[in-house]
Amino acid sequence: MKKFYFLVFMIIATSLSAQKWEDSYQDAVALTKKENKNLLLVFAGSDWCGPCIKLDKTIWQSEDFKKFAETDLVLYKADFPRKKANKLNQELIAQNNDLAERYNSKGHFPLVVLLNEDEKVIGKTGYLKLSPAEYITHLKSMFE
Repeated sequence: MKKFYFLVFMIIATSLSAQKWEDSYQDAVALTKKENKNLLLVFAGSDWCGPCIKLDKTIWQSEDFKKFAETDLVLYKADFPRKKANKLNQELIAQNNDLAERYNSKGHFPLVVLLNEDEKVIGKTGYLKLSPAEYITHLKSMFE
């Protein structure tokens, strides 16, 4: 019985500490307007791009970033996986391709685009060898 309670506690604790990446770009944009936040749009190759994977592990999954994102950002990841096992549905592929044409025409990975609630680009960056706190400071320097 103790194991059961421990497992339930761990599941709850994990879900509470996870940041919310929106499922669709349209939902993310609507949320930026509703909550008056900036949108962090990330172009990633989650299963093939080394710097994308490092950015996810060192920055996006850090507790510092999770706290910052919760109060200041809406998150959307335009993922471009290559492995069959990670293939996205056609609608999501089309949406991410449209976003790439609009915001990542040169095909950089990872590319982090900071947008205001009107979808205007206020800054672009990528993987930088920084601590989570330094990366957050870097992102904040782009805010209008």
